[in-house]
Parts: sequence; C-alpha cells; structure tokens
Amino acid sequence: MKLQVNKASLGWLWVKLGMRTFLRQPLAMSGLFFMFMALVSVLSIVPILGTAVAAALVPAATLGLMAATREAEQGRFPMPSLLLTAFRGGTERRRGMLLLGAMYAVALFLVMGVGALFTDGAPTPLPEGTAEVTPEMVGAAVGRPGLWAALLTYLPVLMAFWHAPALVFWHGVPPAKSLFFSLVACWSNRGAMLLFVAGWTVVFMLTGLLLGMLGSIVGGPEVMQVVVYPIVLFMASMFHTSLWFTVRDSFAFDAPEPDASPSA
Repeated sequence: MKLQVNKASLGWLWVKLGMRTFLRQPLAMSGLFFMFMALVSVLSIVPILGTAVAAALVPAATLGLMAATREAEQGRFPMPSLLLTAFRGGTERRRGMLLLGAMYAVALFLVMGVGALFTDGAPTPLPEGTAEVTPEMVGAAVGRPGLWAALLTYLPVLMAFWHAPALVFWHGVPPAKSLFFSLVACWSNRGAMLLFVAGWTVVFMLTGLLLGMLGSIVGGPEVMQVVVYPIVLFMASMFHTSLWFTVRDSFAFDAPEPDASPSA
C-alpha cells in the first residue's frame, strides 16, 4: 500500500464525481442512505445503548455506501444488500469492522464528553409558543464553547475514520493501523480535502438559498416541510456518494482492486 498525495484541485473533482455518480442511480443511493438513517432513528429510541450501537454501525454503513457507489460508477444497480457488505467478508474482516465500529463509538462518546465539559448549563429552550428558529437563536447556539470544543475534538476523529472502513475491509489493514494511515492520508492531502469540504459547503449553501427562494414563492411552512426533507435526504446521499473517490485516489495498492460485494 502506498500513500498518494494529490493536487488540491482534485478535491473539487471528487465533488463532481460524487454528484455525477449519484445522478446515475439517485433513487437507489438515496434509498440506501434512508435505510441507514431509519435504522439509526429506531435505535435512538433506546437510551444510551441504542446511541452506542448506532454509532458503532457508522463505519459499516460508510463502507456499504462506498460499495454502492462503486456499483453505480460501473453502471450497475446498487442493491440494498450492499449495506451489509461489512458483515459479508468472512470472520476476520467482520471482526475488524466490528472492532472499528466499537472504536468509533468510544471516540464519539469521548467527543461528546469534551463538549459537555465546556458547556455551562443546559441549552436554552425555545420560548413557549415559539416554533420558529430565529437568527439570534442560531447565533447563540453557534457561539457556545462546548460546540466548538466538540468540533475541534471530532476533527482528528473524523480524519482517522475517513478511510479506515475501506482499508480494513478491502485491504486487510488492522483497525488501529487503518486509523493511523487514514489520518496521515487526510493530512497529506489536506489541500484536496479542504477543497472537497469547501465545494460541498458551497453546494449546500446554494441549495439552502434556492430553498429559501422557493419558500418565499410558494409561501407557508407546511409546504416547505414537505419539500425540504426529501431534498436534504438527496443532498446527504449525494455527499456520501462522493466519499469513495477520496479513498480511491488517496492510496495505491499492489493487489487488484477488490470486488465491491464479496461473497459470504
């Protein structure tokens, strides 16, 4: 395995490839993402334990969406079974993915703990009878030190787990080493990664602007609630579709590229 250092301009190409691949199979890709989010919603009903299990499934879900992206990129229809890719590669790979999931859950709870340390008191509730979130409320939430502490703590966690699922499952890298390699790859390609994040930020901002204009035309929050959720789902699915390309171009492997859906 060899690390590849890419030009910063490749970050925008990753955004475009994600959008293009998603548009080849928009219903399938958004459906897979919705299935995972629905599972997370069900698990979150169970306090603490459900949240921990949902967090532990994130690396497996990320791998499944990457596998689906590869299928769509090659002109094939991504089947729902691809979400279970992490559990279909034999005992060793399954164990590695489960360990990686447990490590992610622990890391996420540590991030939440750091954020709680910098949070003074409970969040300010909305005034009674107020359903609208004002810019002042958003500004107050963004200005909380606990939020920034959690975000700064989560950044290295995000970098460490970014490539890790693909390295563990498709290339047999031990979980601990995969975190190190992923962190190094993200840092070495920080220019491309920053442009990748900036590109998606622009896409989401433009989408939000268009939704705001649509809301002013059609009028009424009820109509916007019906429109916004599917669009947010599509945008989130499109973003996750682009993740595979960041992995593919950050490493070079001597062995042939593995199949997206290994047999059980």
